[in-house]
Amino acid sequence: MKYNRILLKLSGEALMGQQQYGIDAERLMQYASEIKSVAATGVQVAVVIGGGNIYRGVQAEAFGLDRVQGDYMGMLATVINSMALQSALEKLEVSTRLLSGLTIQRVCEPYIRRRAVRHLEKGRVVIFGAGIGSPYFTTDSAASLRAIEIEADVVLKGTRVDGIYTADPEKDPTATRYAEITFDEVLSKNLNVMDMTAFTLCKENNLPIIVFDMNTPGNLERLLNGESMGTLVSAGGTGTGRDGRKPLLDPKHSPLQPLVGNQPEQA
Repeated sequence: MKYNRILLKLSGEALMGQQQYGIDAERLMQYASEIKSVAATGVQVAVVIGGGNIYRGVQAEAFGLDRVQGDYMGMLATVINSMALQSALEKLEVSTRLLSGLTIQRVCEPYIRRRAVRHLEKGRVVIFGAGIGSPYFTTDSAASLRAIEIEADVVLKGTRVDGIYTADPEKDPTATRYAEITFDEVLSKNLNVMDMTAFTLCKENNLPIIVFDMNTPGNLERLLNGESMGTLVSAGGTGTGRDGRKPLLDPKHSPLQPLVGNQPEQA
């Protein structure tokens, strides 16, 4: 395998499948199966999942609620999703541990870095719930921070689209997918990968990010086997697509949504 330890960031909205709200059982089991296949190869897997299918903290202000209170509500939504994923993995006989940024002793272990690393070393899938346990930080930021803390080799951002694009392919027929791009190019081109806090954490700690399509069965394992897919963001990416460089994807095969498809999720 190309990487020994990974941090997989999943979107809460992706768990809805074709539903308008909540958790789609088929999509949940698909994700669990993907993770099981990778963990069985010996790759150490940590997961952060958003809560946008249930509640997002940024909604609070629109409802006239306190933003901090709303963010904590969003953190609890991520715990619900994390518990669902843990249950799905255990149904497939995958050993897991759920560590929370909030103290919820009946259902989660408290997040302790050394404990998380030890679980990974023992071959357990570790799920990080409740973001970082503080308001105003998204689950993208939680994914970046936890990845740095556990010394993951890469952050894999699983989305509904297959990478980062130069423009909205529906509006721009010349839009192409980047195979590789640098952190600096993402900033200069104003591309949406993660929120700025999460992205800066990865940039300053030289932690690469791969944005890829998680909804296609087998993609996660193929990616870790070294197959080229998605978009690699790193300090040394080459940035393929615009500026006269060779397109990587026929525009007619581009996804319906531009760039990364998923907006940064509030913890």
